[in-house]
Amino acid sequence: MNRPTRTRQTDRSPRSRTAPAVAPTRTPRRRRGLHLAAVVLATLLLAAACGDKAEVGGGADEFGVADCNPSDCVVVDVAASPEKIDLLTELAKTFNASQVKTGDKRVVVQVKSKASGGAMQLLTEGWTDEAAEGPRPVIWSPAASSWGAILDQNLSTRGAPAMANQGTPFMNTPLVIAMPKPMAEALGWPGKELGWSDILTLTQNTEGWAAYGQPEWGPFRLGKTNPNFSTSGLHALVAQNYAAVGKTDGLSSEDLNRADVIAYGKSIESAVVHYGDTTLTFMNNWYRADQRGNPYSYASAVAVEEKSVIDYNAGNPDGVLQQGEEPRAPRIPLVAIYPKEGTLFSDNPFFILDADWVDQTEKDGAKLFQDFVQQPENQQKVLQFNFRPGNPTVAIGAPIIAANGVDPDQPQTTMQVPSPPVMINLLEQWSLNRKGARVLFVIDISGSMGEEALAGQSKLDLAKQAAIDSLDEFKPEDLVGLRVFSTNLGGGEDITVDILPIAPIAEQREQLQIEINALLPTNGTPLYDTAKQSMETMIASYDPTLINAVVLLTDGRNEDGQTGDDSRQLADMLKFLQEQTQGENATPVRLFTIGYGADADLNVLKQMSEASSGAAYNASDPKTINRVFTQVVSNF
Repeated sequence: MNRPTRTRQTDRSPRSRTAPAVAPTRTPRRRRGLHLAAVVLATLLLAAACGDKAEVGGGADEFGVADCNPSDCVVVDVAASPEKIDLLTELAKTFNASQVKTGDKRVVVQVKSKASGGAMQLLTEGWTDEAAEGPRPVIWSPAASSWGAILDQNLSTRGAPAMANQGTPFMNTPLVIAMPKPMAEALGWPGKELGWSDILTLTQNTEGWAAYGQPEWGPFRLGKTNPNFSTSGLHALVAQNYAAVGKTDGLSSEDLNRADVIAYGKSIESAVVHYGDTTLTFMNNWYRADQRGNPYSYASAVAVEEKSVIDYNAGNPDGVLQQGEEPRAPRIPLVAIYPKEGTLFSDNPFFILDADWVDQTEKDGAKLFQDFVQQPENQQKVLQFNFRPGNPTVAIGAPIIAANGVDPDQPQTTMQVPSPPVMINLLEQWSLNRKGARVLFVIDISGSMGEEALAGQSKLDLAKQAAIDSLDEFKPEDLVGLRVFSTNLGGGEDITVDILPIAPIAEQREQLQIEINALLPTNGTPLYDTAKQSMETMIASYDPTLINAVVLLTDGRNEDGQTGDDSRQLADMLKFLQEQTQGENATPVRLFTIGYGADADLNVLKQMSEASSGAAYNASDPKTINRVFTQVVSNF
């Protein structure tokens, strides 16, 4: 097809009617982010971010459940967070082979992977759909005990009894502040104790790293995950609030409402690069920047778990080696800062659930498996996965050693998980005080978006509803705009049309809903030109006080190049993205892409996102688009 001309920014819509000149306003309803139980449901999507294996577990044949006769054996179903699924699968197989019995019944353990927050929400609601979500667990093992406390609080508000109660730690890893070694040394590491107060000082210093003799490192940039989705983000939020009040336990709602504590939190959040549902995005982007020779350009520090520092320094930043992948050590290693104010552990507890679907025989069998994984020879195996043993009688050893950027003698101070009501208040306050966002939604309205995805609903129908639902995740002052793209829009050669300008969502939420609902499928998919033009728009109007990003959804492949021209176009566009968004004098606008439907070019979209240190999301199954949109918006 003929190459379309550059975009003429117009106010006309590719629909027959004209949008009102002034968008009506309304008082936005209370964000879903303030309802912990609803928001954490989106953590089901951690699976997609952590790899395909994250939400899958062994089948019946793998664990021998298919051969288990209820009259002579008892099945103990385990729902475990993704980071330990391989280890627990191995241990369950060994346990099953040993023919352990409770009474006269053989115990068979079956392990399935469920993200911590997603499992918490399912348990809150009774885990009603076993066909879709897998069997209701006897043992639940989230990443941290804090999820059990939140589950019991949610049940309490419904008038139901506690289900998790006190768990038994399986393996540990503390929250740390990871930094490139030269940056930590510039702050006085290892001779000087560092912590959240030093992060606060860095965020408040307008000179950035120039104040430490390193102007080429630019401003201080912090990476933190969204606490509604991520255990590390949740623990970082707890830790910085404890640090603000000078406590290590007993954090109260009154503490959170203090003006100085709110100002402390806002200052730290002001340095955030972007948020997100998993630390893996940060570690992968950091590693790619390192391989290009400048890890300082992406982030100065990221709140992660100790395990992630070891993985990164081993050349495996996401902790998952794909088949044939060879780890390569980073040019600049990371070091783990154990905050002097204190920190929290992800203790990966075993909760033997007090649920109405768990009988005493299953509890007895679960206790036998719990005792088995606590045995010293099995606790030694957690070290192979860069965790610390949960059994305190088992010594910490390699790889928890200084050569890997960590310190087995740290942390010296730990913090208490706040009470469940305070945890919920923390999340409510964070949703109001987090760093603001400035986002341009760019939606593909090419003809293929009109294809049926579900009975009576097209791909575009599902995408429109997902985009509308995601608006509730923004706070009122966040800036959001809407752009669509296809070929020959409005009867001319334009490839993009701005439907609504980037403006506070409180001023145009209702109009955004109206305009999104009215979108119709049209022609082709000018992917590369659209991505470049949209990033140019955001770069030209960049606001350094906000998270600036483009969210681009497409269901197809690039159709704006001449025959044989596609690879050159892609290379030029990737070079543009990298030069404009990374490096010392770049403008850090992030591109987040959503590959929608079976025909989306996921590999190209991944390259595009990575070139701007953003992230790519996979919605190849159109039925997942609502959850994926929520996952994308977790970055803001």
